[in-house]
Amino acid sequence: MTYCLAIKIDAGLVFVSDSRTNAGPDQVSTYSKMRSWGAAGDRQIVMLSAGNLATTQAVVTRIQRDIDEQVEGNLFSLRYMSEVAEYLGKLNVKQQTKHVDQGMTAGFNAEATFIVGGQIAGQPPNLYMVYPQGNYINVSDTSPFMQIGEAKYGKPILDRIIHHDTSIDDAVRCALVSMDSTIRSNVTVGPPIEIVTYLTDSLVMGKYWKLEADDPYLLDLKSAWDEKLRQAFCELPRLE
Repeated sequence: MTYCLAIKIDAGLVFVSDSRTNAGPDQVSTYSKMRSWGAAGDRQIVMLSAGNLATTQAVVTRIQRDIDEQVEGNLFSLRYMSEVAEYLGKLNVKQQTKHVDQGMTAGFNAEATFIVGGQIAGQPPNLYMVYPQGNYINVSDTSPFMQIGEAKYGKPILDRIIHHDTSIDDAVRCALVSMDSTIRSNVTVGPPIEIVTYLTDSLVMGKYWKLEADDPYLLDLKSAWDEKLRQAFCELPRLE
C-alpha cells in the first residue's frame, strides 16, 4: 500500500512519501513514490503517486520522454499548475487504458492516483490531486493538505496542527508524525521516508531528506511522540 501527503502553507510546500510497495510474510519491497522536475528561476514541480506501480512508472516515463523530445505541452512548457494537473490526468487515463487494451482485466487494477504540486514563475504555488479518471481538484483553504493511500491514520494530527500560517519546520514535523502514525497502524506502509520542501517564490527546490527505518532522528521523533501521547493521556480529566 502507500501513504503520501503534501501540505500547502503560506511559507511553501511540503511533500512526504513512504516507499513500501509490498509487505507480505516473506517479502518486503520498496520503491520511491516521489518524483521532481525543475528549472531554477522558472518552475519547480513535485509528484507523489499511489496505486498500480506499472501505471505510475509508465506515467513518469512518458513525462520524461515528452520533456526530452520537447513535445508540445510538456511539463516545462505548460503555463499553469492546473494545466500540469490536466496533463497528468490525461497521461494517467491513457496508461490505464493501455493495460486494459492489452487484456489485463481479471483481478488486475491499473488505477493510480497522484498529488502534483509546485510553482511556475508568475503564478502562486499550488497542489492538485489527480484521480484515476483523469479529473483533479486543488487544495482548499480549510484543509491545506492532501493525502493519497492509507490516509485515515495520519489525518487527525494534520487537522489539528496544519494551518495556512504554520511554519515549514512545523509542517515537516507534523507530516512525519502523520507518517509515523500510519506506519504504526498499517504494516503495508513503511520506510524509507522521503521529504522535500519548497519555499514560496524561491523557484528552486528546497531541502530533501531520505530517512531509513533506523535513522536517529526518526527514532527520536517516534520515541518522543509516544512519550508525549502517554503523558497527555494520563493528564486528561477523569470521568467521575
